[in-house]
Amino acid sequence: MNKKIKLMAIVFFAMTSFAMAQTGKTVWKEMKAFHGIMSPVFHPAEEGNFTPLKTKSDSLLLIAKNWYASPIPADYKPKETKETLAQLVKELTIVDEAVKAGTENKQLMKLLTIAHDTFHKVAGECKKTDE
Repeated sequence: MNKKIKLMAIVFFAMTSFAMAQTGKTVWKEMKAFHGIMSPVFHPAEEGNFTPLKTKSDSLLLIAKNWYASPIPADYKPKETKETLAQLVKELTIVDEAVKAGTENKQLMKLLTIAHDTFHKVAGECKKTDE
């Protein structure tokens, strides 16, 4: 992973940790663990490096399943979150199967992008708004 991507990931985690500390919101450790593998798989693929995806697609799926099985924090919409996480697991199952089948990189990128967008849906749209 190049230095720019590593720096972006560090800044993201630092900002997220600071923001959550300031608001008193809990950190969803399973989401953090998922992001910890999605980021170093997705961003190299964007640059044409599919080796991380091809070596970690099964781990990405396993961590997504663990996230799906985890308790949903109070600041997330339970029904929408559970449904979106189920969708993420399905999408990553397809990604893992495609990797194992030797699918071409262009198609892998399309499938991975769908799962990446679903991850962001959980992280953003599934959160409750401050009232």
